Amino acid sequence: MTRIFFIRHGKTEWNLDSKYQGAHGDSPLLPQSYQEIKLLAQSLSSIKIAHVYASPLPRAKTTAEKLIEALGRPIPLTIDERLIEFNLGKMEGMKFTAVAEKWPDVLDNFRHHPDKYDPSIVNSESFESVIKRMSAAVKDYVKNYPNQNIVIVSHGAALNAAINGLLGMPMAHLKDRGGLSNTSTTILQTTDGQKFNLEKWNDTSYLHKTTIDPTDTI
Repeated sequence: MTRIFFIRHGKTEWNLDSKYQGAHGDSPLLPQSYQEIKLLAQSLSSIKIAHVYASPLPRAKTTAEKLIEALGRPIPLTIDERLIEFNLGKMEGMKFTAVAEKWPDVLDNFRHHPDKYDPSIVNSESFESVIKRMSAAVKDYVKNYPNQNIVIVSHGAALNAAINGLLGMPMAHLKDRGGLSNTSTTILQTTDGQKFNLEKWNDTSYLHKTTIDPTDTI
């Protein structure tokens, strides 16, 4: 059995400011994120990790590099363009409130009704495209490391779509499980690289947070 540990990158300045970063935007990790990455590493300390794969966007790449550093053992890292965030077109760099004012239906469908989402309105990527490229990447990794543990460091919107896509969720119910938080861990299992089972969803227990910040989760 192969276990895939999906990690959403550490919290950034734009996350805190409720801005969409997307595939072309980026902002620095918050100072607190570096400590949270160390806590993530502690939670994975007993897991033998064969390989770490990460998106090339700095917020994900830095999270992956700091995670390996905190684990304190040599783990190969591969940067893969297929793990990049959802291309959100005109929404990138905009605050959620501004998107809600300009394209209320687009935002509502993106968050809650992927089957009704029309990417052409904001020149964004489609859910189908994200699921296709991310799923292909995951299946390649599983083929390379059967019966081992691999880590994927990517982004909230792309991971949410891809993980639920791998689990076979219909488009209308793709968001039923809710969002993914910064520095969270979601684990899938597979024995054949084709059918995937959910072991854990959006775990942040190791961060020991006493209050819920809505800007942590997308």
